Amino acid sequence: MIEDFIKIEREEKDVNLMSPLTWAYIGDCVYELYIRTELINKTNLKPHKLHIESIKYVKAKAQADLLKKMMAELTDEEKDIVRRGRNTENHHLPKNSNIQEYMYSTAFEALIGYLYLTKRYQRLKEILKKSF
Repeated sequence: MIEDFIKIEREEKDVNLMSPLTWAYIGDCVYELYIRTELINKTNLKPHKLHIESIKYVKAKAQADLLKKMMAELTDEEKDIVRRGRNTENHHLPKNSNIQEYMYSTAFEALIGYLYLTKRYQRLKEILKKSF
């Protein structure tokens, strides 16, 4: 299991005090690793093509669209996490998306990161499976 070599040492109460941008920071990594792993498992693409294909999933518009589709299925707590992620002031300007897409993609990444950091792996898995 991944938790055998990547150990999360923060308690849930500590994670709750983190900035949603911190959740999004780790959520971006977790989501990209998931997509890359799925592509390697399900295709025989070469590295450059793997990269091109992964961009279709990890770009801001795709993440924003995915989040909007699954909003009705989220718990109230998850919706609150999404709201916090979406509303966090971010001084980074998106390169290939508009501000709204970027805000929703940050919210999606925040949700993924929060579930990961709080070790809610079953729920994380359920959400990730809907993305591929």
